[in-house]
Parts: sequence; C-alpha cells; structure tokens
Amino acid sequence: MHIVIVAVEFAIVLGLLVLIHELGHFVVAKLCGVRIETFSIGFGNRIVGFRYGETDYRISLIPLGGYVKMAGELAGDGSVLPSDERNREEESSLGASPKPDDLTSKPRWQRVLIAIAGPASNFLLSFLLLFIVAHYHHEVDHYLNGPATVDYVPGGTQAARDGLTAGDTITRFNRIVNPTWEQIYDESVLNLNRPLPITFVHDGESHSSAFTVSVPPNTEFDAGDMMNEGLIPQMDPGPIQVLSVAANSPASRAGLEPGDELVSIDNLHPHSVYALLAFLKDNKGATDRLGILRNGHPMTLLATPEKMATPDVGEEYRLGFTYRPPRADIERLPIAAALSQSLRDNRDGSMLILRVIKGLFTRHVAVNQMMGPVGIAQQIDIATQMGIWPLLNLVSVISLNLGILNLLPFPLLDGGMIFFLIVESIMRRDVNQQFKEIAYQVAFVCIILFTFFVLFNDISRLHLR
Repeated sequence: MHIVIVAVEFAIVLGLLVLIHELGHFVVAKLCGVRIETFSIGFGNRIVGFRYGETDYRISLIPLGGYVKMAGELAGDGSVLPSDERNREEESSLGASPKPDDLTSKPRWQRVLIAIAGPASNFLLSFLLLFIVAHYHHEVDHYLNGPATVDYVPGGTQAARDGLTAGDTITRFNRIVNPTWEQIYDESVLNLNRPLPITFVHDGESHSSAFTVSVPPNTEFDAGDMMNEGLIPQMDPGPIQVLSVAANSPASRAGLEPGDELVSIDNLHPHSVYALLAFLKDNKGATDRLGILRNGHPMTLLATPEKMATPDVGEEYRLGFTYRPPRADIERLPIAAALSQSLRDNRDGSMLILRVIKGLFTRHVAVNQMMGPVGIAQQIDIATQMGIWPLLNLVSVISLNLGILNLLPFPLLDGGMIFFLIVESIMRRDVNQQFKEIAYQVAFVCIILFTFFVLFNDISRLHLR
C-alpha cells in the first residue's frame, strides 16, 4: 500500500513541475502567435485528454516529462507525426512556405524566448517556493544561538594545534565573551586570514590561543571554512538520527536501519554528521564500532567506511546513510529579507547543480551516483513525512534541476533548440530539416536509454524494509 502512496506523491510533484515548465512554453508561444497542436504531460502514446480549440491537451504513456508540440515543429517525443502533421512537415521540406502561425515563421529571437520560457518557469517556481518558505518558515539551526561547544577536532587542524578537543566550550572569540556560533562566524567573516584571540574551557580549565580562519583570495567564506580549521560545532544535544540507509553501503552491511540513533563511534559521541565524517577521515577507513539505540535498546555494530564521491569535495570516507537535520528555530523573515534569502538559496542551489554536472564530465562524480525517478520518489516520500516545509524545499530543488538540465545543449531539450537557433543565426539559414529529424530521434533514443540506466541504478540502491 505504501508504494502506491509514494507513486501518487511522485506523480503529483512531477506532474506539477512538468505542467509549470510546459505552461511557460505554451504561454510565450501563444503570445508570439504560434499555433499549439499538442500540450502533453508525458511522452509517447496518448492515454487520456481532450481537444479545446486547436490544441490537444493530453496525458501520455511515459510519465517522465512532457512537451508542447507547436505547428511547424517536430513531435516533442521524437515519434512519427500523425498524418496531417506529417503532410504539413513534408510540404515544408518540399519548399512550401510556412504558415503565419507556424513556429518556423517566427523570428529566431521569438523562438529563443519560447525555448527559454520553460526553464524560466521552473526558476520562477523555485524562487517563489523558497520565498514562501523564507517568509513563513525560515529555519535557523538552533545551535547557532547556543553556547559554542566543539563536537570534534580533526587532527592536524588549526584548532588541534591550539589544543581544542571534543566537548570544549569557547568562552571568548576576539572581543566577544561567551560567543554563540553565529557570532564566531560573523567575527571570522570580518577578520579572514587574521589571527584572533580565542579562549576555551578544557577539562574545567581555561586556555587561550590565537585562531586564524584561512580562506584563499576572492573566495566566499562559509561554515565549511571554520570546520576545515577544526571548529566543528555540536549541532544537536542528542545522537545522530538515521533517516534512510543506502543499499549495498557499509551502513547496510553493518545492519544499520532507518530510525536508529547513532550514539557513538569508537570513543567519540558525535552530535553532527560533520563530526562523524571528520572522524572517519582521521581514522582512514578503519573498521569502527558503532553504538546505536534501536527502539530504545542499545546495540553495537561494526562498520568499515568506504570512499564515496562527493560533489565539490571529491572522495571521502562515508557509511552511506541519510540523517535527520539538527533542531532548528523558526523565523518569519520580512518580505525584503525573504526575497533576498530566496535569491541566495537559488544561487547556491544552481551553483551546486552546475558543479555536479561539471563533476560528471570530469569524472569527479560517478554517473551511478545520479538519482533517477525511483530515488526522487523516495526523497519526496521522506520529505512528505517530515512536513510541508521540507517538501516545498525539495520541490524547489527538483524544479531548479529541471530548469538547468533543460538548458543543456542537447536535442529535444530546450537548450538543444536554442543551440540550433544560434547555429542558424550564424549560418543565416535553417539547419536541414531531415538532419534535425535524425538528431531528434537519436536524442530520444539516448534519453530513453539514459532513463533506463538511472532506473537500474535506483532499483539496485533500493533498501527494502
């Protein structure tokens, strides 16, 4: 029964995102005077729909996207056109002039606008969703406003050289007495690459030193820079809570299950995944003893971490599970602040997606790590169980992905259409229609094969429970 619920959740979310995307194409095409022949959610054969005016609104067989078929354009799924549409294409290929409401009769700049409108709609949706989240439910990690207690100090870092260890509390940072982690971050931003006085309590005794946050020139500071220097905050008062476990991972082989609480690893009691990852790195892949709570009962498991590819980080030792985020405080940002926060979140999300795409081509990110429909459906189900706000955050991420991926210069994608239009503008004539047909059909086959590939990866990673 649960799998049916997951499928319905996935269909609703994906259907909404595809609808928004194709609606962008549809509206701009209509404004440009282009006749719309088909508005389809899904690819392939028509399942159900209705005709209104000149447009066939339909739901099609393969629920992994959609398309808007415009007059004078190839079918959006690369399939053979119906006879009336095929005749019209054949007339065009024989030299007949396109009709005034055909896509090909419109200036190239209008066709570029039509192609961009789909991804732009996804970007706009992501912006609006994150604005709503920021305005009504902006989460600020609770630990930022609490005592600056250190969760773990990796060996060889600035903090380790200063004598800090796990459990120490910072009582002075620069001119701030009893600082919060947020104040420490703020002071660091204002004093990058400069030694700052730091005082901390270790085993009941006060110690002082100088601490420097080193950041390369022209690089934006983030919390990761503090952690790289060894200051890893205690983000939660309790243990790490396991949400899901990846199949064929060290965690699954060790017997870790969703709902478990990771209380200890060897002699460390981590309160954040950042502390756990730093410990695994220091331990260099050695087998670790995990102390967990399962339904309130203590258990001990043995796990040997493995190196896994991580975007923008490279390979690092991991166990292979997702965790429940630390406790957060809720704020309602004013409209101006919420707009600014949404812009920053979308910018950061876009840059991460672009880095992942770059990593795929530079082999820093393995293709088999990509998440397909099954994996996305699982994430939607987890977000749905966590509540409306995590779900809106996830939908915005998927929408952002959809917008960026559709701008890639690949036939059948919007970026492919834009690429052809740029080439035609340079050539000052249209690309041969038969060449386009072949390119679109080959691209359609490639997309189907790629879909099956990511589906296979998804299914092979399924953790049946």
